Amino acid sequence: MVLLLLASSCQKIKDTKEIKLAHTLDISHPVHEAMVYMAESVKKKSGGKLAIEIYPSSQLGTERECLELLQIGSLGMTKVSAAVMEGFSPNFKVLSLPYIFKDKEHYFQVLEGDVGSDLLRQGEKYWLRGLTFYDAGSRSIYSTKKPVNEPQDLRGMKIRVQDSKTAIDMVQSFGGSATPVSWGELYTALQQGVVDGAENNSPSFYLSRHYEVAKYYTLNDHTMVPDILMISTKVWEELSPQEQKWLQEAVDESAVVQRKLWKEAEEEALAAVKEAGVEIIIPDKEAFSKLVEPMYESYKSEPEVYELIQRIKAEENKPISSVQ
Repeated sequence: MVLLLLASSCQKIKDTKEIKLAHTLDISHPVHEAMVYMAESVKKKSGGKLAIEIYPSSQLGTERECLELLQIGSLGMTKVSAAVMEGFSPNFKVLSLPYIFKDKEHYFQVLEGDVGSDLLRQGEKYWLRGLTFYDAGSRSIYSTKKPVNEPQDLRGMKIRVQDSKTAIDMVQSFGGSATPVSWGELYTALQQGVVDGAENNSPSFYLSRHYEVAKYYTLNDHTMVPDILMISTKVWEELSPQEQKWLQEAVDESAVVQRKLWKEAEEEALAAVKEAGVEIIIPDKEAFSKLVEPMYESYKSEPEVYELIQRIKAEENKPISSVQ
């Protein structure tokens, strides 16, 4: 049914070329709001000749399913987590490594520099072209039964992770039992004790209402896994150079808008969960980061990923460029 709906992911309606964009987020999410801004900007820049039609809230499938639709050209664009991209373009796993980024400034420096540009193009051989990175904040641990003050508190705890080898290895390194569960089933899994906790950024923790059952939030900021706006290479190549320019300009503008919206959303989410009775814990991050250091050396057997690790680490010592 989805394939029938998306039989033409980049079609001409009268004098307008329309691209279909699908994602899994709620319409209140900062990334959705940024994509709405992008769609409006494209329409203005092109004088109505190019348009983006957005399908939010998993209407057309999961992140993985949307990427598969992009690969065959049945969907034009989608937003996915870099963690999900691991299954399509393996080198993206470097962005999911815990504590790979020293801080937020380092994170933006990398994504806006040569490493970020190279990664956005790495999916092209899999028919997936990256257009920009969206900020998805820092991921931290939340739990239902007891607070997590230090890594040893995770022993014996089942922690939900995304279906990502990197995420699984990280939680195992901390001492927990990594348990992949789909996002849509997680509230019930927390409620029924299928898992004892999960890890995510504060807006997701809040908007999912997981704070209703998980009353402890440990801000260990173990990963900063960005979101990525992707376009099917089949659809990109159907665009004229002028249309590509309009789209990329609108995308770049939306990334700046999204960053501001995201910062506001993080502040609002933390304030809201505190008010709802969640205990916010600020742990010693070094206790967590030391445990995952061996993960970096394990990638020596994957030269391309190991080289990316070295390039990202080298950015720590460079002067920080202006970040909007």
